[in-house]
Amino acid sequence: MKKIILVTGANSRFCQFLRKDLKKYKTFFTTKKQFDILNLKKMEKFLKSKKIKYLIHVAGLSRPMSIHDKELSLSIDLNIIGTANVVKLCKKFNIKLIYFSTSYVYPCTKGNYNETDALLPINNYAWSKLGGEASVQMYKKSLILRLSMTDYPFVHNKALKGAYSSFMYNKDISKIIPFILDLKGVLNVGGNKREIYNFASKFSKNKILPLSIKKIKNFPRDSSVDIKKFKKIIKNKNLKINL
Repeated sequence: MKKIILVTGANSRFCQFLRKDLKKYKTFFTTKKQFDILNLKKMEKFLKSKKIKYLIHVAGLSRPMSIHDKELSLSIDLNIIGTANVVKLCKKFNIKLIYFSTSYVYPCTKGNYNETDALLPINNYAWSKLGGEASVQMYKKSLILRLSMTDYPFVHNKALKGAYSSFMYNKDISKIIPFILDLKGVLNVGGNKREIYNFASKFSKNKILPLSIKKIKNFPRDSSVDIKKFKKIIKNKNLKINL
């Protein structure tokens, strides 16, 4: 199958890396103006004209997480209804769908969650991403990526002490995408479990100051994930990725 790919969310920081990593494929990086996920007719017209075989759904409302409390309707529209619209059209045109979710859909209390563990989002951002997952799960020609991803370079001058994650830089996750286009199901994507402060200190070029988790309301204390499946993919594809 010829890999003609559509990527939503072209203006995201992630897509600046993905453009490079998908350069050998015919790829359409679309903005809201070109591919509005709340406009089914416009989306359908675009898909008909381009013969898309894969759709990587990056677009949505993300940070700051507080926006999902302040702008509840917008969060529901973009992350839940918009994703459901994407699923409907992928089904109609038999397009493989790769959906960007988050490790925050897990309870984020004990850490090391595997793909079959129970889900219990800790905030509205995570609920909105799980809402998107619900429709994607109904479409079997799909891959859900539960990402533990942060921006490269690390954008903050402080990082949390007492909070653990499986953070991995977006530039490294981008390198993986071409090798998992044909996978289906659910996949945790991230690095080894670390305290967030230790991750930032190790991989940031700037000096990072510690910030106590006690000062941040409703932040996940341990969102780390089991990455055995992910590590196996990296090993089988002989990829050089920092975990």
